[in-house]
Amino acid sequence: MPDITALAVFAGATLALLVVPGPAVVYIVTRSVAQGRAAGLVSVLGVHAGSVVHVVAAALGLSALLATSATAFMVVKYLGAAYLIWLGVRKLLSRPGPEAAEPDVVSSSRLFGEGFVVNVLNPKTAIFFLAFLPQFADPAAGPLAPQIVLLGAIWIVLGMASDGTYVLIAASLAGRIRRSATARRRLDIGSGVIYLGLGAVAALTGEGRK
Repeated sequence: MPDITALAVFAGATLALLVVPGPAVVYIVTRSVAQGRAAGLVSVLGVHAGSVVHVVAAALGLSALLATSATAFMVVKYLGAAYLIWLGVRKLLSRPGPEAAEPDVVSSSRLFGEGFVVNVLNPKTAIFFLAFLPQFADPAAGPLAPQIVLLGAIWIVLGMASDGTYVLIAASLAGRIRRSATARRRLDIGSGVIYLGLGAVAALTGEGRK
């Protein structure tokens, strides 16, 4: 296992990365504003169920495959970029109802499922597991798979804490945003622009890769 110092450095760097808003945070905040704290927390669970996929893939060596295979890398990259762009276009084209109208209610299973997909195809998470996490797995400290699982578990725990904080903040401000069609529209536009920007970044990541 990595030593305590390495784990502390990893945890600090991971938390710094997690607090920067990405596709998962945008999704969580949007659902927390639209449906409240409970919906936001279900979204967090879905997002980090998606994180488990990245942990398992890294532990099984699929991350190494993606890092060395140009074809696999391109497929994952463009799937993620296309999904983000689709989310962005959908947000930009959405129209809020009357100011007093309640937001559409999305089922818990859909909240969980969409959160799962957002993070499985999240380029920020994929790049973390491809390029950052492996640096803290030390072959001299024992088998790599258990180390990757431990590091991935730390990512998930910190991610749930960070995203849970976003839920509490967003839910506390939800009332005033729900009551204002202008505020809701601005939220949709802001989210849409972020998604489109992240999709463009994802599409251009590793463009010089051969």
